[in-house]
Amino acid sequence: MTSPTPTALAPLLRAMPKAELHIHIEGSLEPELIFALARRNGVALPHAGVEALRAAYAFTDLQSFLDIYYAGASVLLQEQDFFDMAWAYFERAAADNVVHAELFFDPQTHTERGVPMATVLNGLHRACLQAQSRLGISASLILCFLRHLSEEAALQTLEQALPWRHLFIGVGLDSSERGHPPEKFARVFARCRDLGLHLVAHAGEEGPPAYIESALDVLRVERIDHGVRCTESPALVQRLAAAQVPLTVCPLSNLKLRVVPSLADHNLKALLDAGLCATVNSDDPAYFGGYINENFVQIFSALPALTRQDAYTLARNSFKASFAPPAAKQAWMQRLDEVFAAA
Repeated sequence: MTSPTPTALAPLLRAMPKAELHIHIEGSLEPELIFALARRNGVALPHAGVEALRAAYAFTDLQSFLDIYYAGASVLLQEQDFFDMAWAYFERAAADNVVHAELFFDPQTHTERGVPMATVLNGLHRACLQAQSRLGISASLILCFLRHLSEEAALQTLEQALPWRHLFIGVGLDSSERGHPPEKFARVFARCRDLGLHLVAHAGEEGPPAYIESALDVLRVERIDHGVRCTESPALVQRLAAAQVPLTVCPLSNLKLRVVPSLADHNLKALLDAGLCATVNSDDPAYFGGYINENFVQIFSALPALTRQDAYTLARNSFKASFAPPAAKQAWMQRLDEVFAAA
């Protein structure tokens, strides 16, 4: 019996329950909402309108994206703004059959503009609670440090956030990767580990495999965000497979930021075949051309070697790699089994 074509798999990819583990909530801010919030808050934007802003999303690398990403975040000023942004994401996630989401947020992007930490966290947390009650989506927050800033700034940000420690489950490391190796943040991650926070870090997107190794060895992270450059080091691939360190892969982001020249050149199938715990996620979907289901459908279309079994593995990996309670993971995996049995 032949394997289903990628087109035939699309309905199953969309219908299967899944967790999203690599989503920057500020990166879900669609141009329409950016302009709505700008009007509400009296913020002037450099673009004439929605289409002009969307046309500016022609990125050459990570930094060219970050420049426009931070400009978009300038409209976020009030608690309601952060709620509205996160709620818009959760509605899309529900349509994509996301049952659990672990949202990255960048407090320094906002506190540096004078927005209080409480404003950021309370708005996002309120949206998480509503996602659970209205949509049945389990949601958690992960505070990310901006790696182009100093470790001292990260330590100060952590201290500012600690009164709201109960509202976030972990910390991450994002922003410009090149020139900012993980070990730059050894002290703040050690402090977070002592506080019992989960630890993740972006590594091996634009940075070399050595960055993945130092994220594991120095920061002692539990998950690697992106990690696609690990295949440049066979020894590292073997290590990641043996330890089942999850990789939160973001195909459309890799394409848009030119980490890969085309989706047909993406190494997702190679990661799975090597036994790595890879997952599929959307990263900054408003900027990169699609939410999680679009990432699944497009990467399966571009890589015909990906199979129905690979789809199941990717969804199951997303639950395994999450920081959700074991009972919740088991329930989601059972739902996944039911969807595949019925398809």
